[in-house]
Amino acid sequence: MVVVRTVAGAGSVLAMLSLSGCGLLWSCTDSTAERGEAGARVEIVDEGEQPVGVTAEVTGWRREPHPQVPQEGDQVHFGIRFEGAGQGRDPAVDACAVDEKRVVLGCQTVYSLMEFGRERSYTDDDYLAVDHPERVAEVLLIPNDQSAQDRRTCEDDIKDGGGVHPPDTPERGEQL
Repeated sequence: MVVVRTVAGAGSVLAMLSLSGCGLLWSCTDSTAERGEAGARVEIVDEGEQPVGVTAEVTGWRREPHPQVPQEGDQVHFGIRFEGAGQGRDPAVDACAVDEKRVVLGCQTVYSLMEFGRERSYTDDDYLAVDHPERVAEVLLIPNDQSAQDRRTCEDDIKDGGGVHPPDTPERGEQL
């Protein structure tokens, strides 16, 4: 009878440890979100592909030298606008200069700077350095929120890491 109680008690303890997150084996998994469809105006989505309540739009672009480094020749000067409720989130998107076949010539991550809890529009401009600015046909935005890019991975922290991470920034030569 004593043996039965000990075994039953051990099972209860293991069940409580598992339910409390104190399991003996960590089941940490990393995955990467699917890259959303690029566009000149996008609704930003989180890692679960749910809208975050913010849209981003390219307001225009042109080729011109960057005023701080004019000797480097033309770059792609583009305008961007973020609109929507901040709700404490400052989303970021990848902006990519592409050719007429939507082949990436260069990308960079652009962060919004929204006020906490207020609806507001944020407009800015930036420069993209590309190898062949004369081939740029448009500037597109990837809708996936890149602001969580620094989230811990299982490799960094097996206990607190893991989960779905934003897709990697497109590389030169990829087609969007």
